[in-house]
Amino acid sequence: MVLGFPDLAALRACIARDWTPTIGDPEITGWLTVISYVVCLVLAVMVLRRRPARAARGLWWVIALLMAALAVNKQLDLQTALTATGRCMARAQGWYDSRQIVQVAFIAGLVLGVVLTWVWATKSLRGQMRGNGLALLGLAILCGFVLVRAVGFGHVDRLISMDFADISYNFWFENSGLLLIAVNALILLRRGR
Repeated sequence: MVLGFPDLAALRACIARDWTPTIGDPEITGWLTVISYVVCLVLAVMVLRRRPARAARGLWWVIALLMAALAVNKQLDLQTALTATGRCMARAQGWYDSRQIVQVAFIAGLVLGVVLTWVWATKSLRGQMRGNGLALLGLAILCGFVLVRAVGFGHVDRLISMDFADISYNFWFENSGLLLIAVNALILLRRGR
């Protein structure tokens, strides 16, 4: 038994009904966001390699790993695969009708994890906040975006799906955090010379 299914093939077949590995956001804004994640990843690695003064190495490791994961997720839409897996498990294990409890617990855990990480990061960056504050703010915006998308409240989804200058608020929201991270990395790299 695998998560309530007789074998792994049965679980994969269930997931495949709701998710297939295709390009999740084929629009130009989706590709620009992927490029932004990759640029932030490259900049974070440069900060780690050059070790400029005031750079908090732990923070830049987290940024590098997160940028790599989010770049891949942006186009493979892995959160939809996770949702499909949860839905399949709920049906197979017989708790689909009470899935809201699990959804609320998952979201609460996600929010708690982000809040605890934020508190830990601000405490451990004392004395280094001046050199890394923009990156931390960018991460907060990015985590806020991810949480809003994960929660998927209808009215919030409708709001961020609206657009400004023919570009969705989703793009502006996500990329504003990435811009802050990139600017902070460039400042550190420039000072490090």
